[in-house]
Amino acid sequence: MDSPPKASGHQALGPRALRKPLIAVLRHPHVAALVAGSLAACGFQPLGWWPLALIGMAWLIELIDHAPRGRTAFLLGWLFGLAHFTIGDNWIATAFTYQAEMPAWLGGIAVVLLSLYLALYPALATLAAWLLVRGFGAHRPHGRAALSLALAGCWIVTEWMRGWVFTGFAWNPLGVALLGPFSGQGLALLTPWIGTYGLSGVLVLLAALIHRAVRSVLAPDRARAAWLAGLAVLPLALTLLMVLPAGYLDRQDGEIHYTLVQPDLRQETLDDPRNFEPHFIKMARLTMPKDRGERRLVLWPESGLADYLRDGYPEYFYRQMTYEADPVLARRRIGQVIGPYSLLLTGAVDLVMKNDDVLAARNSVTAIDGRGSILAGYSKAHLVPYGEYLALRWLLEPLGATRLVPGALDFWPGPGPRTSDFGVLGKAGIQICYEIVFSGQVVDRSERPDYIFNPSNDGWFGSWGPPQHLAQARLRAIEEGLPVLRSTTTGISAVIDADGIVRQFAPMHVAARLDGRIPPAHEPTLFARFGNALPLGLAVLLLVLSVVARWRRRA
Repeated sequence: MDSPPKASGHQALGPRALRKPLIAVLRHPHVAALVAGSLAACGFQPLGWWPLALIGMAWLIELIDHAPRGRTAFLLGWLFGLAHFTIGDNWIATAFTYQAEMPAWLGGIAVVLLSLYLALYPALATLAAWLLVRGFGAHRPHGRAALSLALAGCWIVTEWMRGWVFTGFAWNPLGVALLGPFSGQGLALLTPWIGTYGLSGVLVLLAALIHRAVRSVLAPDRARAAWLAGLAVLPLALTLLMVLPAGYLDRQDGEIHYTLVQPDLRQETLDDPRNFEPHFIKMARLTMPKDRGERRLVLWPESGLADYLRDGYPEYFYRQMTYEADPVLARRRIGQVIGPYSLLLTGAVDLVMKNDDVLAARNSVTAIDGRGSILAGYSKAHLVPYGEYLALRWLLEPLGATRLVPGALDFWPGPGPRTSDFGVLGKAGIQICYEIVFSGQVVDRSERPDYIFNPSNDGWFGSWGPPQHLAQARLRAIEEGLPVLRSTTTGISAVIDADGIVRQFAPMHVAARLDGRIPPAHEPTLFARFGNALPLGLAVLLLVLSVVARWRRRA
């Protein structure tokens, strides 16, 4: 008989042997905060695993609940945010692969550096909530309900701050994880009354309910039966709300016909002058009217057209154009493409002139009719730092830093939301590219548009950025009660109705044309009237309730 094998001093570790050290690591608050932030980021597109967003936030509440000091609560919130933003904003690294001035590996470092700053906002929220409930001389806990209410209120305020401090970076508010599929709204149906930042507060409150239910299971108390019932019912109710189509909505078509073009112009080809004319021809073929007599709105993306469309610029700027270095002829050719009764809204670049000197550029949308005449224009107000202009140029340029968009001229911001009246083709509000992510800042309140046009070049953003961008555009539609039409270079282009439902879309990396009628706008929502005063009011209410809960606990 063969003798049994001798035991080795280097046996492979099985699952059970690995479990204890793994649990020990996860029990360390700093590691747990990083994991919780990572889980919460999985609620964003393209993953859309919203239950993990709730679990991650519930875990953060547990960590803050056990924080012995305010600085510990601040550090835990900061670590949560560091992981959360690093994963959620990973698409920024992809943008560095489409320029030659800086090494591509710098993109990963840029994501982390940005996240180091953005993580301050969750850190401020956790610190403020801890101080409100546990700080200022308090020596014992005063209830998890008070902490949860305080954290929800503080989270709303800090997300709102993130939307405007240092010009703002409002990408991926926590509440976007509660948006339903293309055919549904999910819990985002609440945004006409509380806004996107208020929806983030709702997510925190839902996570607090999960946290309380789990603690009741692990440490039974008199309310265990009720919490167990809630733990069983809440996931089922949330799942149904998040995945079911919005059959309760009345879907209507409007009167304005549109042709929306997604030409699939890859980012690596956009800035090569040899591609300017082929790109124009590709867009023109996708645009040609089926009936020369039809009246329609034609929508082209940001960055798709290389021509300077306005007169009066230095001659050398026109030499790189697609059509005989003449803006008049270029506009007439566009008029011939769209047809005599159509109107084109297209991304373009305008120049800022002083006498004969070119001072800067503007990222713009230009409206051109079938005769080649310019009817209106809009300039982007929310520019992308280090994308369209180099902040701290005096410091960073000598170090070799440059902006991601090629060219020597910085872009200057426009004045903000404006509405252009095109008669039978409606009143258009325009938000270029990532301007659409700024809740409460996308519409001219003095003249409400009939729809929002959101041209974009999402070719920079890898596979994660475009679906996140689309999700945030859907939230603007629900908040404002306005349809949003997105034309992008490479996808995802979409027609979104005033309830946030995606009526049509073109997937990524497909050349496509969408035809139809613009969905009608709703009457102004409560958010359309009062803007971010609503979520801030909700935050104040939650903070007052937190104080009341704290003092009731003391009594």
